[in-house]
Amino acid sequence: MIGPRDLAAVGEQLGRTPRGTRDVAHRCPCGLPDVVRTTPRLADGSPFPTLFYLTCPRAVAACSRLESAGLMKEMNARLAADPQLAGRYHAAHEDYLARRAELGEVPEIAGVSAGGMPTRVKCLHALLGHALAAGPGVNPLGDEVREQAEPWWTGGPCVPATSLAPADLSNRRDGDGS
Repeated sequence: MIGPRDLAAVGEQLGRTPRGTRDVAHRCPCGLPDVVRTTPRLADGSPFPTLFYLTCPRAVAACSRLESAGLMKEMNARLAADPQLAGRYHAAHEDYLARRAELGEVPEIAGVSAGGMPTRVKCLHALLGHALAAGPGVNPLGDEVREQAEPWWTGGPCVPATSLAPADLSNRRDGDGS
């Protein structure tokens, strides 16, 4: 479960109270969460297919810049032309579904993952969230987003870390997907 300090940091990152946040799926090299794992059904009963939610506003902005530059269009063309890439992307979709099923089955979203998987690319934010949470080699296009995104952590924490205790930062992950 997510601790109160991480939940507060995520709330600051999003500018609102997070919904359905279960735990931190990945930490930025600065020590703050940048991806959270969410429940597949929100407290109000709504299905929520996005298992890995990218929370860092700088990472979100980096993805948006790549989307604006046409990376999704290029990736979609490559998916259509490269059966091997399409197969690896389909495997990423299956991985996403299996990880979400660990938290519970929600019939309304059965077979629905995120980011356009398994047949297209429609959200780089979702692909990056999956790649960071699952680690390298699981989502090939998410890995590409990670490689092409402007490093979002170089300017320090995206939100003030003054409310975080040093112990919270000492448990950080080094941004390698583990």
